[in-house]
Amino acid sequence: MNLLVKPLTGILGLVLTLVGVAGFFVPGMLLIFEVNTTHNIVHLASGLIGLFAFNSSQSASRTFLIIFGLVYGVVAILGFMMGGEILGFFHANEADNYLHLAISAACLVVGLGSGK
Repeated sequence: MNLLVKPLTGILGLVLTLVGVAGFFVPGMLLIFEVNTTHNIVHLASGLIGLFAFNSSQSASRTFLIIFGLVYGVVAILGFMMGGEILGFFHANEADNYLHLAISAACLVVGLGSGK
């Protein structure tokens, strides 16, 4: 798993940054995912933090994956439980919830499966 830590962090950082920016230009739905300004800001911030971790060390990337995986896991669970709007904070549809769950699982498997 050690070999996947940096690439996964870099890919997530880049994709989330691009999705965060794109969301500002496509109101409401981005492909099949629901977005709003808050959701875009969260994606952009997550992406930039991921890129920072990727450009830092293996340890920073691993820490990012674990924390990010835990946070997105909670977001997925809340999304499934609350539907539509999570804690009045941002919109998420079922596609978002499944994507958040998959990202969380991948991050936790790679982050926790890698040695220090």
